[in-house]
Amino acid sequence: MIFRIVAAAVYIAIAGVANATDFEAGREAYERGDFTDALKEFRPLAEQGHADAQYNLGDMYRRGEGVSQDYAEAAAWYRRAAEQGNVDAQYNLGLMYFLGEGVSQDYAEAAAWYRRAAEQGNVDAQFLLGIIYRFGWGVPQDYAEAAAWYRRAAEQGHAEAQLMLGNMYDDGEGVSQDYAEAAAWYRRAAEQGNVDAQFRLAIMHEEGEGVPQDDAEAAAWYRRVAERGDPGAQFKLGHMYYSGRGVPRDAGEAVVWIRRAAEQGHADAQPMLGYMYFFGDGVPQDDAEAAAWFRKAAERGNADAQFRLGYMYYNSLGLPQDYVNAHVWFNLASEQGHEESRAFLYILEEEMTPDQIAEAQKFSRELDAETRER
Repeated sequence: MIFRIVAAAVYIAIAGVANATDFEAGREAYERGDFTDALKEFRPLAEQGHADAQYNLGDMYRRGEGVSQDYAEAAAWYRRAAEQGNVDAQYNLGLMYFLGEGVSQDYAEAAAWYRRAAEQGNVDAQFLLGIIYRFGWGVPQDYAEAAAWYRRAAEQGHAEAQLMLGNMYDDGEGVSQDYAEAAAWYRRAAEQGNVDAQFRLAIMHEEGEGVPQDDAEAAAWYRRVAERGDPGAQFKLGHMYYSGRGVPRDAGEAVVWIRRAAEQGHADAQPMLGYMYFFGDGVPQDDAEAAAWFRKAAERGNADAQFRLGYMYYNSLGLPQDYVNAHVWFNLASEQGHEESRAFLYILEEEMTPDQIAEAQKFSRELDAETRER
C-alpha cells in the first residue's frame, strides 16, 4: 500500500513537471509568434484542466491567433479557467459579458466576474467594477461602492481610476465633496499623462478650486493638453496668451493656439479668431477672413457670430453688400435674444422691399432648421 502511494506521488510530480515544461514551451512559441506550435502545447494541457493553458487558449480564440476567431469558444475556455480561480480569465470573461462577445450581454454576470477578479487584486476589474456601480449597470447604483472600488484601483496607480475618484470628490458622489482631495487625485492621474485629469487640474488652478489660484500653473497644464491636440485646452491657452494671464501677453501666440482650436471646430475659438481678423489683433486685419470664421461659428448657432456676419453683409465688409443675407443672420441672432441684432433688423427692414423680407425669412427658416439638425 505504501509503495502504491509513493508511486502515485512520484507519478503526479513527474506529470506536473512535464505539464510545466509543455506549458513553458507553448509560452515561448506564442511569444515568438509561432501560434501553431503554441496551440499544440496549450490545447492538450487545457483539456487536462491546466488553468493557465485554458486562459491562453481563450486568448488565442478571442484574437484569432492560430485559429479562426471565435468569441464563443474563447468565452468557454475563459470560463473553465475562471472557475479554477484564474484572475485574468475572470476579468476577461467579465469583459465578454459586458460587451456581449461570445455570450449574451449581461451586466449582472459581468459584475459578478469582475468582482471575483477585483477581490484578487486585478486593477482593471476594480476600475470597471467602480464604473458598473457608478452607473448602476447590472447592480443597484451605489456611488459609495463605486468610490470604494475606484480607490482600490487608484491606490494601485490606475490613472483612469484616479481620474474617476477625483471626479467623485469633485461632485461629492459617494464621498463628501472635497476639491482639495479631487485635485490630489487629478494630479496623480495627470502626472501619468491622463489628458482629462491634466485639463481638469488646469481649470482648478485657473479658478483656485481645491488648490491656490495660479494662472502660471494653469497655463502649464493647459499647454500639456493643448500639445496633444485637445481643442478646449488650445482655446484656453490661446485665451491666456491673449489676456496675458499666467504667460506674457502675446497676441500672435494667442492666434496660433486659437486657430488650432478653431480648425477643430471649437465653438468659442471660431468667433474669437473672427474678431482677431476683424480688428487686426495678432494678425493682419482681414475682413474676408474674419467673415469666413464668423460664418463657421454662425452656422453652428453662435448668436454673436450671426450678428457680426449680418453686420458684414449689411456694410459690405469682406463680403458683397447683401440685405437679404444680412436680414437672415440678424433674424437668427435676434431669435436667440441678441438685442443689437433686433435693432439692426428694424433699421434694415426700412430699406428692404416686402419681397426681399419674405425671401430672407424663408432662408432664415431653412437655415435655422439645418442648424438645429447639426
